[in-house]
Amino acid sequence: MRILVADDESALRNLYKQILEAEKYEVDIAEDGEKALEYLQKGGYNLILLDVQMPNMDGLAAVSALKRTSSEKPNGPIYFLTNNQDDITIAKSVALEVQGYLIKSQYTPDLLIKEIKRILDGEKSKNL
Repeated sequence: MRILVADDESALRNLYKQILEAEKYEVDIAEDGEKALEYLQKGGYNLILLDVQMPNMDGLAAVSALKRTSSEKPNGPIYFLTNNQDDITIAKSVALEVQGYLIKSQYTPDLLIKEIKRILDGEKSKNL
């Protein structure tokens, strides 16, 4: 299983990479939306976790750009991993067909792993 994590906070990026790799996921990390878009255009991710607020290109712009292009391989669901919960951002996310929001402040590493496993297990059953 491949996961892309895009977050501008290096400590969080590295933490997410470490805990996900400990669970045997293959993880790529991106420090901004531009780098995330590069990875997404190559594709092949089972799950994408994007921060909303990042430099150069935010998560919303990266998803919007991805929708206007194609990826080499299909990608799985996109979830925003963010603390941004304002109504405008949520409405934009819904319009872009982002599958969900994971609020950073509500997830310990253990809870994040449980949620990711739940999401990926749901994806596996949809693809059978």
